[in-house]
Amino acid sequence: MSKSHGGANRQREFFARSTRPTIPVDPSHRLAVLERTIDWTELEERAQLIRSMKLKNGAGSPPHLRALNGAMVLGAGRTMSYREAEDQIRHYAPARLLCGLTETGWSPDHRTIHDYATLMGPEGMQLFNEYAVEVAVEKKLADPSVLVADTTAQEAAIPHPNEMGLMASFLSTVGAASEKAGRALNQFASKVDDRLKAAKRKVREYRLFSQKKTAEATKQAKDKIVGEMASLVEGVNAELGKALQAAATEAEKLHKYGRVAQAKLVSLHETMETLLPQIRYWLRSGKVAADKIINLHIPELYSIVRGKAGKAVEFGLKWGIRRIKGGFVLLTMAYDRLDLLDSDFAVSAVDEHIALFDKPPKSYGYDRGGWSEENARAIQQRGVREVGLAPRGQAKWRVSGTAKERLVNERAQVEGCIGAIKNPRYGFNRPRARSVEMMGFCGHRAAFGFNLNKIVRGLMKQQRWEMIG
Repeated sequence: MSKSHGGANRQREFFARSTRPTIPVDPSHRLAVLERTIDWTELEERAQLIRSMKLKNGAGSPPHLRALNGAMVLGAGRTMSYREAEDQIRHYAPARLLCGLTETGWSPDHRTIHDYATLMGPEGMQLFNEYAVEVAVEKKLADPSVLVADTTAQEAAIPHPNEMGLMASFLSTVGAASEKAGRALNQFASKVDDRLKAAKRKVREYRLFSQKKTAEATKQAKDKIVGEMASLVEGVNAELGKALQAAATEAEKLHKYGRVAQAKLVSLHETMETLLPQIRYWLRSGKVAADKIINLHIPELYSIVRGKAGKAVEFGLKWGIRRIKGGFVLLTMAYDRLDLLDSDFAVSAVDEHIALFDKPPKSYGYDRGGWSEENARAIQQRGVREVGLAPRGQAKWRVSGTAKERLVNERAQVEGCIGAIKNPRYGFNRPRARSVEMMGFCGHRAAFGFNLNKIVRGLMKQQRWEMIG
């Protein structure tokens, strides 16, 4: 008996199978419920607001905002890469329904989705998340009269920072980028080639010290290697500065990757100008300099002292989180390490709540980090009736009885919300981001996806349907 190879059917068909299958989408599917619930016109208006702020003019063909906003909703509900989102929208029927593409064969590619996400940024995704919370309030799934708040940290996807690692990363990146950034920088790469090789030997020597026994790997010996490496990097960075000045006249001749490489070298040169004195200070005093740079490629990141068991310090960004009754959350990102201190955010959280809902909450809770008599009075002056700041020391609660128990219970549930958005499903922690702006986008997107999924579960519970997808 003859056998068919390659998985084909031995029985030939009279007509070829259709590559355009017709498949119904179950109305109880998670994405189908979202498609019916979301006011897509409202999302388009919010997207247009961001576009008007960031674009110089409206030249060019109009974007497919309906489909792209659907892609943002799809990516928020479950973390996926832009290529995975492209594949889902092109071949997965519920995703095409969500994006409003059931009547067309077109779908956005991964570059279009990425460019739109970059354009929206943290501001656009924050507007989307605020809309999701407003929908939850409208559907009676959330109650803004009860507010609790806290702060948390968003870890960045970076290696643990140390002086030798930062300098080694600088030299390797400079060597690779210089080869693509024009003639002047190519000449610079050839000129410092011997120093780059010497730096690699220094890194190897440093790492061999760290592998030896503790008695042999003395701090003085390792600090000496770091000092020698710093001198070597200082010379390379000085040469890079001269090469960048010479390459400024060639900038207009560069295309695509050449311009990107040159911009990267400019950023690295400026960052290293700040980092080298910080490294010298550490070698002299043994103390970490203020505003220490912890990553060359995202220099805006900072260390956040948490004091937790097993994780005393986290590296990334600080966030403020507000939770209204019902479990829906809103986020605020701190661009600086001194922003969103508990003593300040305890009051500003109420101000942000009033700005969104046009009235203060009736009850408000915060942990003892936000406690002070001044804060309690300021919050009460804003119209909050029950001020549940956990007191410090011998101070007394401003609420008692059932009101105190209710606020303590609501405040404890903030930790659960923080843990939920840090789940890999939403991508809040260690996101695939190469800038602070995209880390902010991923943070607000995580809250947006968390809130959307809560809306779907709440609506399905109201209708007594069993959700699928």
